[in-house]
Amino acid sequence: MSYFKFEVIHRSKKSRARVGRIHTPHGIIETPHFVGVGTNSAMKALDSKMIDNIDLQLMFANTYHLMLQPGSKTIKQAGGIHKFMNRTKPIITDSGGFQVFSLAYGGVASEIKSKGTKKQDASVLKITEDGVLFRSYRDGAKVLLTPETSIEAQKEIGADIMISFDELPPYHISERKLQASFERTHRWEKRSLDAHLKNPNKQALYAVIHGGINKDLRLKSCDILSKMAFDGYSIGGSVGKNRQEMFDMLSYTVPALPEDKPNHLLGIGDLESIKGMIPFGIDTFDSSHPTKAARHGHLFTKKGSLRATKGGNAHIFRPIEDDCTCWTCEHYTVAYLCHLFKANELTAFTLASIHNVHFMVELMKEYREKILRDEI
Repeated sequence: MSYFKFEVIHRSKKSRARVGRIHTPHGIIETPHFVGVGTNSAMKALDSKMIDNIDLQLMFANTYHLMLQPGSKTIKQAGGIHKFMNRTKPIITDSGGFQVFSLAYGGVASEIKSKGTKKQDASVLKITEDGVLFRSYRDGAKVLLTPETSIEAQKEIGADIMISFDELPPYHISERKLQASFERTHRWEKRSLDAHLKNPNKQALYAVIHGGINKDLRLKSCDILSKMAFDGYSIGGSVGKNRQEMFDMLSYTVPALPEDKPNHLLGIGDLESIKGMIPFGIDTFDSSHPTKAARHGHLFTKKGSLRATKGGNAHIFRPIEDDCTCWTCEHYTVAYLCHLFKANELTAFTLASIHNVHFMVELMKEYREKILRDEI
């Protein structure tokens, strides 16, 4: 397949960490790579040209939200998501399946607080073998999301990499319900693949490995999906209640995946998790953490997070980090950022987000260099 290819450049002698390249129609993604989240085809407080300049090589967009606004057909009329948002580098879209979890069960925060089995509002009307019937949060209209309609929408959006339609059951779920969800989500993924192969459209499709923290189910999922013609594998479902559970799950899941195809860890991207998961051989991972932290005034540095409004920062007339080459550090001081946040100026969000995303991109370069030297 000429339009999508994965090559492994180096495998570490110290761990399962590896350096690779994912070739797509809109450019190469050097791995391991942090994937920024642009839910509505925009990363919050940043425009596409700035993101390109920072060299964020892969960005995540959300199919469910784009289906509701502006509509996948509108994006297709615009010439696809790249032209619509004026981005030149690769884009990945999710399937909308995460909304089955977040709308029905209240999201990750509720799950961690052991509230993940409690049904929330009436956004999710019905989950059946066919798919999921949602009520639009925008106008109340009923929306049926199935493997086929998810793939159709992702085709219209035009991302380089798509993800199969799946259900994300909460951490706090009975073994019986987990098993039922497991079986159904794999049937949905097979239907997603069948729909995709009817019209590849120079797009790649990733499977989603499921099974919660049940080792047998995770390995079974790897076995089932690796026998199908997917272009890569994302690790989804509930990945654990804490980092150690996630690391334990990755320790037996990643080795069971085909080594000649890329993998992606869904929804994880805080600095401590990244440090722990790269040695397992994770290629890409997405998170809104850097931009969310930026909007709360938390600036990433090599010595840890710096709170912009912390006492004393009003008189620090130097960059966030002296050796940082981001637009913010080259043009502004900590004192100015402190002022902007205290004055509730929206420019603060943009300047802080530029720095944090740039920090992540540079951090990934450092990780790749360390893997090449067999230090990780």
